[in-house]
Parts: sequence; structure tokens; C-alpha cells
Amino acid sequence: MTETRRSLRVLIADDHAPTRDDVRRALDRDERFDVCAAAADAAEAVQAAVRERPDVCLLDIRMPGSGLAAAWEIAARLPRAKIVMLTVSAEDADLFAALRAGAHGYLLKTMNLNRLADALAGVCSGEAAMQRTLVARVLERFHGREPRWRHPVASGSPEPRLTSREWEVLELLAQGRSTGEIARRLVLSASAVRVHIASIVRKLHVADRAAAAELFRRSRT
Repeated sequence: MTETRRSLRVLIADDHAPTRDDVRRALDRDERFDVCAAAADAAEAVQAAVRERPDVCLLDIRMPGSGLAAAWEIAARLPRAKIVMLTVSAEDADLFAALRAGAHGYLLKTMNLNRLADALAGVCSGEAAMQRTLVARVLERFHGREPRWRHPVASGSPEPRLTSREWEVLELLAQGRSTGEIARRLVLSASAVRVHIASIVRKLHVADRAAAAELFRRSRT
């Protein structure tokens, strides 16, 4: 007796109705998938995800309420769900914010939707869904994540080990971003950003945030 495999349940969240319909049609043609819900904004997407418990949540970044906010909430409530962003934005800021929010894939709406089902099936099998050009940018960002600091303080002192989040905060500080701007970019509270800054200043043995930012800028030249 052959075992019947359960269809993978998909939530589609996009404020553009024709896009939702196109995506639904692309997945309805594939017996591996069952579109269990559709939503037009972030709040509706979270509610549908909690209610339906889909295997995959396909979210638009720019929908009302923010697809990124929906991704954070769904990842927290449904850690087993796979989150894939489907968006028109190829900007680095959106790409890396989505990955920080817990996305397992980042697809552009310019893709051939005939390939969408295979991409989502790959995600459910542990692969990442992302165009090659975006993968190259992720690798470039990863390789350049930490400046080549050896001993930024007294010789013989241990090298400071910042967390990945602290590196992100420090990089934005070096760009001249305010606490509020950093909080919005990283989807954090202002108080959390201040805690990260205090930790950075302490680890780098500098006087304040301005000195930490200047040290970072010098390390990249």
C-alpha cells in the first residue's frame, strides 16, 4: 500500500488582489500544495496563520501593516512554519531585514511563477528560496560582516567579540543613524537599541557611541 503524502498548506498574504490570484493559480496547479488562506494585510496574515497553522507563509513586504512585522510575529508564534517573502523590493535593507525577521526565503515578483512551487517545496525540505543574485549579496555581506580588527585596544588584550546584532547596530551608528532610525531599521525598540549601544561601547573600551562609530569607520578604510 502506497502512503499518501499530505499537501503542504500555504498562506498567501499580499494587498494586491491580482497577485494573490496569480500565486494561488500557480500553486493550485501543483498537487503538493493546498492554499489554506489568503490575506491582504499584516494583521490579517498573522490571524490567518495562527488559525490555519500553514506549512508555508508567503508574505509581501510592502503590504499594509508591514510584511516584516507579520514575519516577526508569525516566526514567534509558529516556529515550525516556513516564511518566504515575495516582493518587488530588491533592496539590501529589505532583504536583510527579512532574514533577521526569520524568513527562510526571499523571492522577487519578477520570477517565473511556474517555478514558485518548486521553490516552496525546497524550503519545506530545508533549502533556502532565493535568486542567485541575492544569494551572492548575502554571501558578500556575510564575508564582510566583521571588520578586520586585530587589537583595537592595548596590545595583548583580547579581541572584542560583538554579537551579530551589535555589529548591525554599530554599522548603522557609523552611518550617522539615530537611535530611532536604528530601531525602525532593525525592528527593535529604542530601549533595546540603547542596550546594544551600551554593550558596544563597553566592549570596545571607548568613551561613547560617537567614538565607537569612528573606530568602526576607521577599520573599514
